[in-house]
This record gives sequence, structure tokens and C-alpha cells, in this order.
Amino acid sequence: MNDPARGKPVYDPQDLEPLLISLQHAGDVDGRTALFEPDAVIDCGGGRFLRGRDAIRGYYAEIVASGRKFAMEEQRPALICGDLALTSTRLPDGHITSEVARRQSDGSSLWVIDRYSVA
Repeated sequence: MNDPARGKPVYDPQDLEPLLISLQHAGDVDGRTALFEPDAVIDCGGGRFLRGRDAIRGYYAEIVASGRKFAMEEQRPALICGDLALTSTRLPDGHITSEVARRQSDGSSLWVIDRYSVA
């Protein structure tokens, strides 16, 4: 699988989620952060919103410090229109994540919006 943190872009937006989980399990904060555009937005829930890689990096560092691990769940097929892709995952508790990835000028994909729960 491609790894943007190590100079290997992710071309299929469906590969972003499994890579995010893999990097989290490895404790790779910078690798996870590299999956997002510089001004990306994350809705963490509970009224907490993150904007930009510095905020995202800080949040992922908190998660690593807490020992929390995400699991790969039921990833839904991406809905793609032009340079945008809507990706989502159904979690065991019934919540559904939603993410918007954008194709970059080199053809790779990075997330620009991530909402941890829409249900």
C-alpha cells in the first residue's frame, strides 16, 4: 500500500482508511497527519473541530498517548465524482464515519474533510 508520509502517494481514496488504521497501530502521528490536506477539517464529535495539519497532528498525538486504537470496520465503497471522493465506514456501534478526499495535482488522494460520526 502507498504511504504519503514516506513519499509514496495514495492514489485510490479507498486506501486512505486502511492506511490510517495501520499508521495508528504503529503510533505514526506524522504518517496519519500526512493523509490530510494542509487546511483539512475534522469533526471529532462533541463540538470539537480541528482545522489544519498542526491541529490534526496534535489530536493524533493525544490519541497515541491515550493508547486508544481504531479498528478497521465495514468500509463502504467510495462515491467518486471528478476530483472528489466520499468515503465512509460503518462502525460496530452503528455510527458511520464520512470523509471527503480530493485528488491532488499528481493524481494522489488526500482527505479534506473527516466527520467521525454522522449517525
